[in-house]
Amino acid sequence: MRFYPPLLFQRIWVVNIDKGFTGVQVKIKRSFLNKNYNSSIFGGTIFSAADPFYPVLFHQLLSKKGYKLKVWSKSSSIHYLKPGLSDLYFKINLSDDDIANAEAVLNTGGKYMAHHPIDIYNKDGEICVSVMNEIYLRNLNFTDVSL
Repeated sequence: MRFYPPLLFQRIWVVNIDKGFTGVQVKIKRSFLNKNYNSSIFGGTIFSAADPFYPVLFHQLLSKKGYKLKVWSKSSSIHYLKPGLSDLYFKINLSDDDIANAEAVLNTGGKYMAHHPIDIYNKDGEICVSVMNEIYLRNLNFTDVSL
C-alpha cells in the first residue's frame, strides 16, 4: 500500500501491517506536498489517511476466513484538535472481540455496521485529530432463512 498513488503523493506511509491483518501503523509525513498555508498538514490528507484502513483490515482478515464481502467506510466524522505541524502517527488494532462481534453479526444478519475510532498523534504524543469511522461489511454469502 505504500506505493498506492493516493497515499504515496499525500505522503501517507504504511509503517507496518500486523500479521493476520489485525492492525496497522501509519505515518503521515509532513512535506511540501501536503502542507497548507499555515505550514500544517492539510486536513484532507489527514482524513485520507484515516479512511481506508479499517475496511482493508476487516476485508483481508475475514476473506482469509472464507467470507465473501463488500466492504467500505460508510461515514466518518473528524475533529481537528491541533494543527499537524510535525509528522503524524496512528495505529489501529482489531481486538479479538471486534473480530468475533463482526463475524457473529455477519453470520446472523448478513451486514455489519459499527463505528471505530482513530486517534492521530504528533511527534510529541499529543492527539491532533480524532476520527470516528463507520464501517460497513456485507456478507455476500448470507441467506436470510427467517423469510
